[in-house]
Amino acid sequence: MKFSYRWLAELVPALTADAIEVGRQITMKTAECEGVETHAAHLDDCCVARVLEVEPIPGSPNVKTLTDTGRYGVRTVVCGAPNCRPGLLTAYWPLGKKTIAGIESDGMLCAGDELGVNRHHDLIVEFEAVEPGQPLPGLVPDAVIEIDNKSLTHRPDLWGHVGMAREVAAHFGIALHYPADLSVLPQGPPLVHVSIENLDLCPRFSAVMFENVKVGPSPLWLQYRLQAAGINPINNIVDITTWVMAELPQPLHAFDADRVVGQRLIARAAKDGETMTALNGETYQLDPSMIVVAGTDQVLGIAGIMGGQASMIHDGSTRIIFEAANWHPASVRRTSVKLKLRTDASMRFEKALDPENTIRGLARAIQLMRLCCPGAKLVGGLADIYRPLIAPDPIDLPLDWLAAKLGTTIDAETAAGILLSLGFGVAVHPGRLVVTVPSWRATKDVSVKEDLVEEVGRMIGYGSIAPQPPLMAVTPAQPNLLRKFQNSTRRTLVDLGFDEVHNYSFVSDAEAHRFGFPLERHLRVRNPISEDQALLRVSLIPKLHLNIEENRKHLETFRLFEIGQEIHPRSGELPDEIPHLAAAVFARDDGAAGLAELKRAASALMPGVEFQQASDPRVFEHPARIANVSWQDRRIGRLFEFHPSFVEQGRAAALDIDLRLLQETAAAVEKRYSPVGRFPSSSFDLAVVVPPRTSAGDVARELPGAEFREDFHLPDGRRSLLFRVTLSAPSRTLTGDEIANARKAAIDRLRSKGYDLRD
Repeated sequence: MKFSYRWLAELVPALTADAIEVGRQITMKTAECEGVETHAAHLDDCCVARVLEVEPIPGSPNVKTLTDTGRYGVRTVVCGAPNCRPGLLTAYWPLGKKTIAGIESDGMLCAGDELGVNRHHDLIVEFEAVEPGQPLPGLVPDAVIEIDNKSLTHRPDLWGHVGMAREVAAHFGIALHYPADLSVLPQGPPLVHVSIENLDLCPRFSAVMFENVKVGPSPLWLQYRLQAAGINPINNIVDITTWVMAELPQPLHAFDADRVVGQRLIARAAKDGETMTALNGETYQLDPSMIVVAGTDQVLGIAGIMGGQASMIHDGSTRIIFEAANWHPASVRRTSVKLKLRTDASMRFEKALDPENTIRGLARAIQLMRLCCPGAKLVGGLADIYRPLIAPDPIDLPLDWLAAKLGTTIDAETAAGILLSLGFGVAVHPGRLVVTVPSWRATKDVSVKEDLVEEVGRMIGYGSIAPQPPLMAVTPAQPNLLRKFQNSTRRTLVDLGFDEVHNYSFVSDAEAHRFGFPLERHLRVRNPISEDQALLRVSLIPKLHLNIEENRKHLETFRLFEIGQEIHPRSGELPDEIPHLAAAVFARDDGAAGLAELKRAASALMPGVEFQQASDPRVFEHPARIANVSWQDRRIGRLFEFHPSFVEQGRAAALDIDLRLLQETAAAVEKRYSPVGRFPSSSFDLAVVVPPRTSAGDVARELPGAEFREDFHLPDGRRSLLFRVTLSAPSRTLTGDEIANARKAAIDRLRSKGYDLRD
């Protein structure tokens, strides 16, 4: 959003601060200023000049002029504008000498685009009732203050120069000059007939009518001011509407009254199948969700966005209607998005403008018509239909509460003065203020006392408030033991080379059925995002399997794990959410290494963990490669290999651990420090012959402290399991007899269980 410094200065006549300081104050107290740029600085060097003589240049479309510049004397200037003629008062810019068509030209006679007034280049500007050497009337260097639109979103009043000027006046403690004079509004019955079908979508609809209108260029000062604000001048009537929008900020629309049947305007919903060709030349398909301005026979404009060509102002228009309305912001936004049509008007209406602004905008348009179209005649009274406006309730603002919120003491006079300067009504009572919110701040902006704290705080300056530590007891947060335990588990697995994955806690009916989990054991989502996320998972395995399937397409081997919740329904209670660890190892081999790696991971998490052969395979488990995981005599999880039908072109082993049980068990395990042994240890190997389906874990339970080393298949079908037993004493070296006795005791124990030993 661009703001003209000169425009602001006219609205705040006592302003003496330069544009840079104004921009700084705006940034500190109102909105984010993105920069201040000088506009048309060269106008200080320009002046009025009179063309004295014009002489054609043979072979050139240009002419040679003798020009009286007053300030710079009589100069020879070459000009190519067709309106260059003797006696013309125009603008001279002393750019220096340059040879054009063989003639030395000293300076230039300026067109509108060269002065920064408009975009016209073919004709040089023309003045009346001025003398050579005088400054260009109404054209002085300006500065453009650019404000970030996002910082104005909650302040519809700041989308016009008046709103920003009110802020600037408050910043510097000076008065605002309000430009709209409501006394100029016409009295009596209107000649324009307006009506509203839905007051919720159009709370106010106002219009006035002019006759004896002559459409033409706006005065140069007006064109220049609009150009500085980033608006392209069109003609005097359209420029008035854009001026009012940029100033108040109330968008207006001008209709050619002779193209409006019966001078009747209706605010209504569009009908199915209606179309309108807009001012931009595009034809838009309308529907009943959109609000339009219509005549008795056709749509004349898309409410709050753009007018139509059927009633547009043209060079021959002699009667016009100025219309000002207040539209529902959400309706304008929806229509703008649906039609992919966003305009300066729609951006303002989307912010919820003040309904009182419609008549202010028309009053300002009447004032500008006297300057831009002096012969025009205002006919009939003001047409104005509106829903009675309900004033917001006054806000009670306790001064001690205000001081506590701001962190600094502020007296009633200072607080009241700030609010009054911003346009609020204030009644001072002992220990409190009663604040009335003005209409331009009551539209989704200020409604509670907390809003007033911001108003006072930003104007006194947050930098002036000494920072203080909070006056409250600060106690350390209670440690989250579950999170600490799970993070420790994560670190262990990451150290073992596993990568963590995160999955959604949802599965589809098909996934639950494939993995053999009954649907009735799941909680069903009432409004699932998609059909494949209809159930809350009771196991982490289905999604871990999906991770395996996706990664095996790209990798030969990988290790994954997830820590998440199993969610089990409970009758009459909230679901039971059980934290679980699911880990997997994939490789394109026979799968033995994967199971061994997961056993190693389990041992790192649970020293002394045991694995018992299981005989109840699930549909997704390999029937011969499954084991229950136990620790401290509690069954705590499952180790298995996926069934070959679930994993193609490789083997995948998985470990599923109940972390709640693991945490409870770990907390109960007594941890003692054992110093590193000072004396040498001794070891011996035992090769135990067992039947083919015997678990190495069953044998290991008979050999406390033994390490399983090798599994060897014998010719007769049996297996030889090799264990290494290591012995030591904390205070001495064991004797040979002690080692021999220990070995004999181990052999006797194994044989008592029916196991044979190999020599």
